[in-house]
Amino acid sequence: MINPTYSPAPDRYDNGMKYRCCGKSGILLPEISLGLWHNFGDINTFANSLSMAHYAFDKGITHFDLANNYGPSYGSAEETFGMIMKKSFMPYRDELFISTKAGHEMWPGPYGDWGSRKSLMSSLNQSLKRMNLDYVDIFYTHRYDPNTPLEETLQTLVDIVRQGKALYIGISKYPKDKAELAYKYLEERDVHCLLYQGRYNLFNREPEEEGILRQAKENGTGFIAFSPLAQGLLTDRYLNGIPENSRIAKGGFLKKEALTEEVLSKIQALNALAIRRGQTLAEMALAWILKDDLVTSVIIGASSVGQLADNLRAMENTAFSAEELESIYQIVK
Repeated sequence: MINPTYSPAPDRYDNGMKYRCCGKSGILLPEISLGLWHNFGDINTFANSLSMAHYAFDKGITHFDLANNYGPSYGSAEETFGMIMKKSFMPYRDELFISTKAGHEMWPGPYGDWGSRKSLMSSLNQSLKRMNLDYVDIFYTHRYDPNTPLEETLQTLVDIVRQGKALYIGISKYPKDKAELAYKYLEERDVHCLLYQGRYNLFNREPEEEGILRQAKENGTGFIAFSPLAQGLLTDRYLNGIPENSRIAKGGFLKKEALTEEVLSKIQALNALAIRRGQTLAEMALAWILKDDLVTSVIIGASSVGQLADNLRAMENTAFSAEELESIYQIVK
């Protein structure tokens, strides 16, 4: 049987998705964006990846977040997305906001990693080919490179925009002092930094504590959070131990050592609070990040359409009372 041509839901912009202005720009991002770090690689079935991408767009998710080495294997998430573009999304390219990054290990040798001009330029050219795109909407330097002059990395981002290979640029995981230099360098060259991407969740509040959230806002830059569920810890998955098919059990980035008795106790206390709010723990964890205007969007990962649907329900209640916030902070301190 030949699958029919994809037609997105006619009500995709009227079915509950909310959009936030991204810093001082004309870009509106959905409150929830879809990340392709895991579950879109060549070890995953294309049919499931396609179903999740279709469902996301049908629900108003216009932002798809990738990087050169997402998979596994390296590059395969971009290849999968390239097939989705060719099969389904090409007629809707102008409705989509697609990002990719470079800065972590991608290929052997000194130019397949970090932030040199050669590495960033080469990586983006490869990414565009894999994704069947002429340009990306935003290209990030994936991490600060202490061994390359910051000016070289930033000037490369400026040139990428001027070459038309990216409409906007962003930085990811930069220390606060280096981020400040980046904001100023880019602004002086009329290439505004659109987004700062950082790890932010109830168990990792460094962007808030170090002033990175406030710094981004003051510079007219949006903040987009990744790992909002602490790789699954902030869900009901580990309330009663380690399931056989979980990330911890599979030996991935999330290690068994992360689930200490203290962490488990915090998860259980947060879950009880979420139940009182009428939410799952995952919904509450996502809603907490969206509680104010310091965050533009939250990047979620999903392994199924059902999981994606569950996460989208977080937008239904992002208001917290002062008492709830104090209870949360007492639990996670």
